[in-house]
Amino acid sequence: MAKRQTDAVTQTILHRIENGSLMPGDLIEEKDLIETCNVSRTPVREAMIQLETDGLIVRHPRKGVTLFQPNTDQFLAILEVHATLEAQAAELAAERLSPDTEAVIESCTRACEAFAETADPDQHTTYYDLNRVYHAAIAEASCNPYLLEMIKLNARKLMAHYRLRYRTPGTIEQSAQEHRAITDSIRARDSAAARTQMLAHFNYERETVMHMIASVR
Repeated sequence: MAKRQTDAVTQTILHRIENGSLMPGDLIEEKDLIETCNVSRTPVREAMIQLETDGLIVRHPRKGVTLFQPNTDQFLAILEVHATLEAQAAELAAERLSPDTEAVIESCTRACEAFAETADPDQHTTYYDLNRVYHAAIAEASCNPYLLEMIKLNARKLMAHYRLRYRTPGTIEQSAQEHRAITDSIRARDSAAARTQMLAHFNYERETVMHMIASVR
């Protein structure tokens, strides 16, 4: 019972991170979680301990708990690790692709392409969701549950910045084109090309990274 309650609190926080209702630096209210999840303080505090261990939240003496907000160096370091993890997933997906995972990845790719054809900058959060599903499909296709969890954890630290990135004109179209190249390599079982293209996909310009971090402060 206690574990289920702790898991419920954890999932509530993670869902808020993923849907953008909780942003880097935002205060996480214990009272709000108690009321929302209908639990006592103990499950909330246990969830906070786990999320702090994962590096997703930060405790501030006498100020409360906030969602982790990386500085420039931290962001670049996390992005570097995340790019390597995603590249590994693409490589493994190409080697372990099944008819079912191939169909899912192709479907996600086409959804991104369809949106890019009529891209509306005001709807950038829609593409953000499509992009998240696309990368999740590749991670699932790697057939490595430990790699999948590591990707999810790192992605949550970067999500707010990804969401803002797609406001920049041309980024949605470029992203969809890169998705197609990655997908074609995975479907061709070309693991080396899939890895290389995924790394290139995460090769952000330093100026863009600086702009994204400044935008969420």
